[in-house]
Amino acid sequence: MLERALAAPHVSREAYAAREPAVRVGLINAQFDLRTSDAPVLLLLAGDDRIGVTEAVQLLHEWLDARHLDTHIFDQPTPEEREHPDYWRYWNALPARGRIGIFVGGWPIDLIGARAAERLETPGFERALQQAREFERTLAAEGTLLLKFWVHTEAAERARRLERARREPGRNWRVEPEDWSLHEIFSRLEDDVRHLLSVTDEPWAPWHVLDGRDDRTRDLALVETILTVLRERLDTGRPMQVPAPPRSLLPPRPQRLASVDLKPARQGVDYGARLDAAQARLAELSRRAREVGQATVLVFEGWDAAGKGGSIRRITKALSVRDYRVVPIAAPDESERAHHWLWRYWRQLPRAGTMLILDRSWYGRVLVERVEGYADTAAWQRAYAEIRAFEMQLVERGHVLLKFWLHIDPAEQLARFQARESTPYKKYKITDDDYRNRARWDDYVTAAEEMFARTDIPQAPWHIVAMNDKKAGRINILESICAALAARLYDQGVKT
Repeated sequence: MLERALAAPHVSREAYAAREPAVRVGLINAQFDLRTSDAPVLLLLAGDDRIGVTEAVQLLHEWLDARHLDTHIFDQPTPEEREHPDYWRYWNALPARGRIGIFVGGWPIDLIGARAAERLETPGFERALQQAREFERTLAAEGTLLLKFWVHTEAAERARRLERARREPGRNWRVEPEDWSLHEIFSRLEDDVRHLLSVTDEPWAPWHVLDGRDDRTRDLALVETILTVLRERLDTGRPMQVPAPPRSLLPPRPQRLASVDLKPARQGVDYGARLDAAQARLAELSRRAREVGQATVLVFEGWDAAGKGGSIRRITKALSVRDYRVVPIAAPDESERAHHWLWRYWRQLPRAGTMLILDRSWYGRVLVERVEGYADTAAWQRAYAEIRAFEMQLVERGHVLLKFWLHIDPAEQLARFQARESTPYKKYKITDDDYRNRARWDDYVTAAEEMFARTDIPQAPWHIVAMNDKKAGRINILESICAALAARLYDQGVKT
């Protein structure tokens, strides 16, 4: 693939001067036409020629309108970025629909850097390449126009250019000390670069390799490629068709909700005493988690009036207010609709040592959005793989991830609806949507059962909690959180 760039015809000064005006006008017009479209555009610029990448970015800054351009330089991760999964910083920086984002460096350079530092052995490198493919597929499937450019200069020529630039009076400032170390890294790892480009070259996210030896050839190939692909997207209005990820056949499984025992728990140990003990244990564990930087994510799903709010309040009562955030998930706002559907959840991820508690979550994609038709069939079917990939990044980073489905039967739900309507300070909790959702109970059962089957991963299984008996359910939830957090801290050698 690298040889493609070197085989491209050289662009003379005269040819560049003749083609530049039309391309420049076409590019700025396309940028303004993009503003009224539903497509976000992401330009990824990386390469083994740092100076060439820098000059290419500077050209785009000159030719495009900066008011509608978002540029992000991805250098070494910041302390906050290191607390999160690797792709957190990229999700946070994604452009909104109608805008162009420029990512400089990005995940390809991260992977080569990890190889250079010997943090990735071959199996880990292969796994990381597949993760990159999954990330790119996820963006493209939701409509992102992703253009990836690799600026390539052969090692011998790169060394000559660096030495020449270093000696050039008045221009030697262009060469930084790191350029020589980068030159050595890319020379040593050229086979890894070739493999990376090959594995992550897909029709929906192809690599365009640019010839770094000549500025005019490089720059014209860059802007003409952007203009051609962007114009095609704008004129047709159709995003690239991305094949759905492979879907494994599910073995026959019992219906999990039907098998839940909803009968009231036997009266035994005093509820108040058991609640106090569980909250005291959680308080102790949360402090240990703060000390060692352990992040936790709690996901609450389930039926309306199943007791999510009351359960969350029993959790937060045991925590210091600095150690948690409760985020209720409602319909996406205008800013959230302008981004990939997972964007708003990536932005909420907790800092090290803290706990994120979600009242509803990303599972709305395969529940309410599926049942109510807010997401088309292809979108919600694709979401299972996207959710699994997202959650695997959380647990691989070391987050404790617990997912709770709070289950009640229809008769209990109706009784709670009626009790809320007769309680002045609870009447606000009941809306017409609650009764409409209740009328589609069987549809939600079908959606929930498929959700359990397709997203119940060993590292983050579903906990289905019987909540007809609220008190017993709350104890179950608290003790499950304590057990998971204690196990994670024990693995880190923390005494609890």
